[in-house]
Amino acid sequence: MIRITEILESKASPSATLSLPINSRVKSRIKVTLDDGREAGLFLPRGKILRNGDLVVSEEGLVVEIKAAPELVSTVTSDNPHALAVASYHLGNRHVPLQVQPTWLRYLHDHVLDDMVKGLGLSVKTETAPFEPEAGAYQSSANGHHHH
Repeated sequence: MIRITEILESKASPSATLSLPINSRVKSRIKVTLDDGREAGLFLPRGKILRNGDLVVSEEGLVVEIKAAPELVSTVTSDNPHALAVASYHLGNRHVPLQVQPTWLRYLHDHVLDDMVKGLGLSVKTETAPFEPEAGAYQSSANGHHHH
């Protein structure tokens, strides 16, 4: 099994890709299957969140690019920044991991949350898409930066 043990801080050319949903990208120890079918294990420092485009390396020097796997999400759209801020407040008050963009919000699909957001007058679309939630004020991302 390939043992992936390090997050690269510098640029390199990947030799493989690994698509993972957010619930797997927050784990530091997990058995995974590379996109080409090879078995691997993540043995990474704790407290890091793998982001789309991050590079990790195995003990043998195999460079792997992380991909945010498409998953079932709810996407809230509005041209009204205040309405999005209100929805963000209510979702954050429920400790919902949230991806925030200028004209939309995204969270892992939950019909109860969808109903709440619709009750605030916003439209919600259920779709399959990559999910990149904010790391949070007290959490670090894998490379210390946000991907927008």
